[in-house]
Amino acid sequence: MIVRWIRERAGELTRFGVVGLAGIVVNLGVFNLLRLGPLGPDAEIAGDDDRVVTAKVIATLTSILFAWVAHRRWTYKGRTRHRPARELVLFGLVNALALAVEAGAVAVSHHAWGFTSLLADNIASLVGIGLGTVTRYAGYGLFVFSAPGDDAVVAGDAPAAPGEEA
Repeated sequence: MIVRWIRERAGELTRFGVVGLAGIVVNLGVFNLLRLGPLGPDAEIAGDDDRVVTAKVIATLTSILFAWVAHRRWTYKGRTRHRPARELVLFGLVNALALAVEAGAVAVSHHAWGFTSLLADNIASLVGIGLGTVTRYAGYGLFVFSAPGDDAVVAGDAPAAPGEEA
C-alpha cells in the first residue's frame, strides 16, 4: 500500500524533495548569517538578548517565500486550487503551523534544555525542519494544491466570464 502510494507520487515527491532541500539551504543559510551577524549572542540589535528564535523565524519566512514560488512553478505546476492571492494565504497558513513546529524545536532545545551552542541550535533547527516538512507536505496536499482530476481551477483553465471568449 505505501509502496504503491510512493510509486504513484514519485515525480511529485522528488520535486517536493528537491525544493525542500533547496529550502533547507536557504533556511540554514539565512539562520546562520543572522546568528553569526546581527542576531548573534554578542550583538546588540534590539537589545543585548540572544535572538536565536527571531533568527529562526526570519530564516523560515524567507525559505517559505522561496518554497511557494518553487512549488507553484515546478512541483505543483498547473495544479492550483485557488487564485494566487488566496493560494498564498493558504500556503502561508500551512507554513505558519510548520513555522511554529520549527521554532518550537529550537526554543525547547535552546531555552528549555539549555543546548545553546551553534551546533546544538543547528541540530534543533534540522529536527524542526524535518517535522515542519511533514506538516507542509500534508497541508499542501489537503489545503493548497489539488491532485490531478480534482475539480480545481487550473491556471489558464478558468471558465470565461459571461461575454468573454473561451
